[in-house]
Amino acid sequence: MTLSTILGIIGGLGGGEIFLIVAVLLLMFGGKKIPELMRGLGKGMREFKDASKGVDNENTTDKKIN
Repeated sequence: MTLSTILGIIGGLGGGEIFLIVAVLLLMFGGKKIPELMRGLGKGMREFKDASKGVDNENTTDKKIN
């Protein structure tokens, strides 16, 4: 995926809008808290992906048994 594709998906945000969003996030949470928030977000996404793979594996196992 290219950067323009990602920005198109988001709704066509330009550089100025992204800068403004980052600045507001820095003001709200501070520089020390943001890495912690991103780590938590990454863990949550990883757990969700693993759980969805587990459901897919259960469904294929059930189909093979029947």
